[in-house]
Amino acid sequence: MRSQLQTLLQQNNIEGAKALLSPVQSVDIAEAIEGLPESMQVIAFRLLPKSEAIEVYEYLDSAVQQSLIQEFKRQEVIDIVDKMSPDDRAKLFDELPAKIVSRLLQQLSLKERQATALLLGYEEDTAGRIMTPEYISLKENLTVSQALERIRSLAHVSEVIYYLYVTDPKRRLTGIVSLRDLVVSSPETILTEIMTTEVVSVHTDTDREEVAKLIQRYDLLALPVVDREQRLVGIITVDDIIDILEQEATEDIYALGAVQSDGDNYFQSSLVTVARKRVVWLFILLITNTFTGWIINSQQDLLQQVVALTAFIPLLTGTGGNVGSQTSTVVIRGLNTEEIKDLGPGQVIFREALAGALLGSILGLVATVWAVFLLKGNLSVAMSVGISLVAISTLAATAGSSLPFFFRLLGLDPALMSSPFISTTVDVLGVFIYFSVAKMFLNL
Repeated sequence: MRSQLQTLLQQNNIEGAKALLSPVQSVDIAEAIEGLPESMQVIAFRLLPKSEAIEVYEYLDSAVQQSLIQEFKRQEVIDIVDKMSPDDRAKLFDELPAKIVSRLLQQLSLKERQATALLLGYEEDTAGRIMTPEYISLKENLTVSQALERIRSLAHVSEVIYYLYVTDPKRRLTGIVSLRDLVVSSPETILTEIMTTEVVSVHTDTDREEVAKLIQRYDLLALPVVDREQRLVGIITVDDIIDILEQEATEDIYALGAVQSDGDNYFQSSLVTVARKRVVWLFILLITNTFTGWIINSQQDLLQQVVALTAFIPLLTGTGGNVGSQTSTVVIRGLNTEEIKDLGPGQVIFREALAGALLGSILGLVATVWAVFLLKGNLSVAMSVGISLVAISTLAATAGSSLPFFFRLLGLDPALMSSPFISTTVDVLGVFIYFSVAKMFLNL
C-alpha cells in the first residue's frame, strides 16, 4: 500500500489517496505513512478525518510523531494531542523537547493536562508511567442496573469495558466484575454479591517487565494499578504490554550482540549514533583481546620450538567462544523467562559445566584424531590440543552460566554478559590453558 500511496501523492491525486486510505485499518495507515518520504508524511496525514487521525497518530513511531508535530499549525497539534489516550500522550511527551512539552501541556484541557501530568510524575519503565487513567470504576453499593447505566455513560471515555473495577468509598480497589457477569445477573443484585475479591493488581512503582509477566501468567486483557494506599489510579492494557515485550526483547538481543540500545530505531539512526551504540563494547573487547596477544607473545620460545602449536590456536579459542556463547544465551533466556527459577544458580552452573565437559570430550577426541592426521603422528601436540579443548569447553560453559547470575546479583541486566564478551574472555583464558597443557605434555 505504501508504494501506491506514494505514487498517488506524487501525481497529486488527492482524491485517489483518500479513497485508498479509507477502508484501511489505522495501524496499517501508520505503517504506510512511516514508509513515505518526510515531505509526503504530512500530506498523507492531513488526508485523514480528525477522528481517525488521532488513532493513526498513536500508532506512529515517535520520530515520525515529532516530525509531524513540527509541521502542524498549533491548533491542529492541540486537537490531536488533546484527544490522544493519556498513556500514549505521555510516551510522546517523553520524546519531545521540554519547551514543546511545556507549551503543549498549557494548551490541553484541564482534565487531559491533569491525566498527563499524573503519568509523567512516575519513574520511567514503571507501571505508573505506562498506565492509562481511562477505566470504569463502580462503587460497592451499586446495583447491577445502576452499574450498567454508569457503563453506558462512560463507555466512550474508557479504553476497556470488559473489566469493571469495584472500589470502596475511599477509592480503594476491593473487587472486579466482568461485563458478562453484569449482563446475566438480576438488575437488583448488589455488586458485592457478584464481584471477585481476589484481584491481581500492581503498584505504580512496579517494573514494567514484572507487569508483563503478570499479564502473561494470568492471561489478562487489562491489569489494575493501585497506589500505596491501594487506591485505584489506572489500568494497563495488553496492547501496551505487547509493545513493552517487543522493546525488551529488542534491548536483550542488542545487548547479546554487544550493541547499546536506547529505544531508538537502529536503522533510522544516523551513522554517528550507530557508531556510538557499538563502539563502547568494541573498545572494551579490543582492550581485552590485547591480553590474548600478550600471552601469545610471552610464549615465543615455546612456539619457536614447536611451531605446530600455532596452527591450533584459532580452533581452540573459536570453539571455546562458541561453547560459552551458547551457554550464556540459554542461561540469559532462562533468567528472563524464569524457566530456571526452580533450579537455582548452583544447579544450573553445575549442569552447564558438565555439559561443557561432555561437549569438550567429544570435540577434543575429534580434534586429537585430526591433529594426529595433520601433524603426521605427532601425538604430544595432538594430545595437548585434545585435552586443552576439554578444559576450555568446561571453563567456557562454567563462565557462560555463572557470569549472568553474577551480573544479576550486582543489579545489572544479565544480557550485558553478551556473547562477544564471553568469547573474548574465553580466548584469553583458553590460550593460557593451551600453552600450559602443551608445556606439560612436551616437557618444555
